[in-house]
Amino acid sequence: MQGHKAQGAQGQLDMEGALTARDRVGIQDFVLLDTHTSETAFLGNLKKRFSEDLIYTYIGTLLVSVNPYKELDIYSKKQMDIYMGVNFFELPPHIYALADNAYHTMMAEANNHFILISGESGAGKTEASKKILQYYAVSCPSTTLLDSVRDRMLVSNPVLEAFGNAKTLKNDNSSRFGKYMDIQFDIQGDAVGGHILSYLLEKSRVVHQNHGERNFHIFYQLVEGGEEDLLHQLGLESNCQHYSYLVQDECANVTSINDKNDWKTVRNALSVIDFDESDIQHLFGIIASVLHLGNVQFEADSKGYATLNKNTELRWVSTLLGINVQVLQEGLTYRKIEAKTDEVLSPFTVDHAIYARNALAKAIYGRTFTWLVNKINDSMENKEPSRKTVIGLLDIYGFEVFYVNSFEQFCINYCNEKLQQLFIQLTLKSEQEEYEAEGIGWEPVQFFNNKIICDLVEEKHRGIISVLDEECLRPGEATDFTFLEKLEEKMGSHPHFITHKLSDKKIRKTLDRGDFRLLHYAGEVTYCVVGKVSHGLSLLWSIIHVYLTDKLQFKSSLLGLTDILMSKEPWYVRCLKSNESKQPGRFDDVLVRHQVKYLGLMEHLRVRRAGFAYRRRYELFLQRYKPLCPATWPHWRGVAAEGVEVLVQHLGYLPDEYKMGRTKIFIRHPRTLFATEDAFEVCKHKLASRIQAQYKGYRQKGEFRRQKEAATKIETCWRGVQARKEKERRQWAVKVIKKFIKGYMTRGEAKTTDNSEYLAFVRQNYLNRLKDNLPKTVLDKISWLTPPPVLTEASAILRQLHMRVMVTRYVRGITAQQKAQLQLKGITSVIFKDKKDSYPQSVSQPFVDTRISQYIVYSVPVVKYDRNGFKPRPRQLILTQTAAYVVDEAKIKQKVQYTTLKGVSVSTLSDSIIIFHIASEDVKQKGDLVIQCDHLFEVLTKLSVVANKQSAINVVQGSISFQIQAGKEGIVDFSSGQESMVYKDKNGHLMVVRTKTAQTYKDLL
Repeated sequence: MQGHKAQGAQGQLDMEGALTARDRVGIQDFVLLDTHTSETAFLGNLKKRFSEDLIYTYIGTLLVSVNPYKELDIYSKKQMDIYMGVNFFELPPHIYALADNAYHTMMAEANNHFILISGESGAGKTEASKKILQYYAVSCPSTTLLDSVRDRMLVSNPVLEAFGNAKTLKNDNSSRFGKYMDIQFDIQGDAVGGHILSYLLEKSRVVHQNHGERNFHIFYQLVEGGEEDLLHQLGLESNCQHYSYLVQDECANVTSINDKNDWKTVRNALSVIDFDESDIQHLFGIIASVLHLGNVQFEADSKGYATLNKNTELRWVSTLLGINVQVLQEGLTYRKIEAKTDEVLSPFTVDHAIYARNALAKAIYGRTFTWLVNKINDSMENKEPSRKTVIGLLDIYGFEVFYVNSFEQFCINYCNEKLQQLFIQLTLKSEQEEYEAEGIGWEPVQFFNNKIICDLVEEKHRGIISVLDEECLRPGEATDFTFLEKLEEKMGSHPHFITHKLSDKKIRKTLDRGDFRLLHYAGEVTYCVVGKVSHGLSLLWSIIHVYLTDKLQFKSSLLGLTDILMSKEPWYVRCLKSNESKQPGRFDDVLVRHQVKYLGLMEHLRVRRAGFAYRRRYELFLQRYKPLCPATWPHWRGVAAEGVEVLVQHLGYLPDEYKMGRTKIFIRHPRTLFATEDAFEVCKHKLASRIQAQYKGYRQKGEFRRQKEAATKIETCWRGVQARKEKERRQWAVKVIKKFIKGYMTRGEAKTTDNSEYLAFVRQNYLNRLKDNLPKTVLDKISWLTPPPVLTEASAILRQLHMRVMVTRYVRGITAQQKAQLQLKGITSVIFKDKKDSYPQSVSQPFVDTRISQYIVYSVPVVKYDRNGFKPRPRQLILTQTAAYVVDEAKIKQKVQYTTLKGVSVSTLSDSIIIFHIASEDVKQKGDLVIQCDHLFEVLTKLSVVANKQSAINVVQGSISFQIQAGKEGIVDFSSGQESMVYKDKNGHLMVVRTKTAQTYKDLL
């Protein structure tokens, strides 16, 4: 690891510098908390920092981490560079600072270290472990071999998480085992290998999960993400609902977990860790066998004994594990009793068989997990004989308190109790060693010693574990309640042990008869003894065997872990949950207070504050605070310790407020340091102002001289440059003007080098003007710009193209309704154009489908003239598909079949008289129809379309004759006059007078 201080570090506050902002962002080190014994002050400082997204705080060298439940931009490569090779308290608290100082201390002292990461589920222990591994992976030297080792260490995480982590109520990726990883470094500081130890795998989760929790991730990843061929080979289906061990929680599918993507990650990771295909096939075969085993169902025969009728699942278990199916069936339904040379098989009941099945599933999974860890260790093992130092990472369950606490919670909490004991011992030892090294007298520290609780659990012949051993092995009938009675007998007077029988009336209400309560260092926990000794006498020896095996493994692992930790130098990370609902920015005071208590943070703070709150090397203390004393500012020429003594005397430190060690100054109270830092903050501004003023004056004088000289030179050069530019510009202008004049003079000649540029200018100028003055409508025939002679032909082509474009746009913009109108107007034009005077005025008036009703083809109001006497009568003309009707209100006056319609006549004048000529040979039948309609063109166009009578419509010049009845004719005369009128003339004809139309169709166009 390269020991250097990145430039970015200069922009961050060190511990002392941050004290000036303590009211806003809190104090970076709890040791400097003035009211260090106040839990409220402790929580207030933690909350203040959390609200500013400062999730890390120190207690000495212990790091407190609060889970923010959101992404923070504090883990980038740039951040890693900032913390590399920097003194622990030189930058704000960070997990990188702890990892870096553990590394450099290991390299400097050539000894082994470990980092203990603890906290409850969901507090961020696994993430903290990942961040430390990533830091070492990035900061250590890089070669192909070292990269391979680091890759294996990093990808071992997703594999172990898949097999050892599960969704719980508190955390979607909760570690259900304790993990201790040694990272091995060679003498140059390169990470060359690793080794993993696992503790307390929660095997019971394989066969039982609480509501809202899941089994281990790998089961869901295999079922949901496994390839079709693989699932077929393993006898599995891609549906978690088909497997008993996966549906107890009723939340097999979780939106926050992508099992398919995680499956791909695990498969790739296994390849990196050097698992061959055979190992992978066998591994997933064993996982699949556990799922099949969970689906094995038992039925009771007539005697109540367990039988297996459908053994399909059992055959899959047999195939995948390589065990004879008969042997497997016998082992699940019978208990073997050995008597000397004889063996007797005693059948199980269904309950016993289910217990045996679950015990087998847990055992298979537990051994598989152990094999997996060993396989990963083989891939990371460094076989070089050279000396190595290690940094260990311990990520283990935190203290757990559930509604029902079983034997597993008892073991976990006992482990935490031992770790707390070790934690206090190592902290005290570290403090005592530092005081002794500095020659400072050690003062006894008052703290809660939890040895009394550890002895309650582990003491020989009297501890809870010893009593449980005796009760399981003693002859006679042993039950859960005899075990509880034995506990009451042995430790009834112990202050940290309570049962229903031993408690007072108030406490008794909170305890069942099968419970006992221990007063741990972190608080009270009630344990249920039901199930600890037996599930029935017939299973007693099986359970005793399982219990003793687990207990021995647990005790052995705990002793081994204690030995490992005692042989190494400790570093601590305490992880806290900010709230239970995983909401960003929310700080639950009650929850955090509870965690602070059971993690023993106040105890640790009391130990660290025993005596002196602050200590710093003389050189660093003098370097920072020397401006506060004239004798030490700006330079102290003597020994640093003597300079510090002069400085503190000047500051007025009282004798009992500080001690001078061999290499460090020790300050007893935080308020003394705060006062010093506040004074330094004031002094710093004064010094900065004085230095700034002197420096600015010096810089301004020099700057003025340089600017004056530069201005003179620039002015001279600029004038020359401008003069040369003006000369070049004028020469260029002369050439351009000459060329333009010559081109203009020869513009009528053939294209030459003299006039080519002029003609190009003329073309460009004309096209630019034409672009801005193009005709906007098809009817605009006069606004086209007159082109120069050279562009006459091109202008004509462009005009045609533009006309086509406008016509195309107009046609494309016509709707279906407009198109139908134009078609009707076209028919009207064929019939009446240049024939009827009033036609031009009708062109702009759109036709409507009907003017009365929507249920007929067309209807319009008209005036009908009687054939005898020509009396006008208002009527409605209605067109249908087969006939035209003249209607007075609701009465049909005349019906004209289209088949009898011989023709229709109108005059050439602007009148609105229409004459329907109807074929009639019967004297009694009505004759031709004479009507007046203001919508003449619309009516006749509609009629021509509906009746298909376009050719029958005639525009007649002069008088029009019509049949009054068969054999009798009438005449309609037309004339122009000053006033429009219709009347019966003296000659008996119908006279129609209309004013002459002043506008023609051509005029409209």
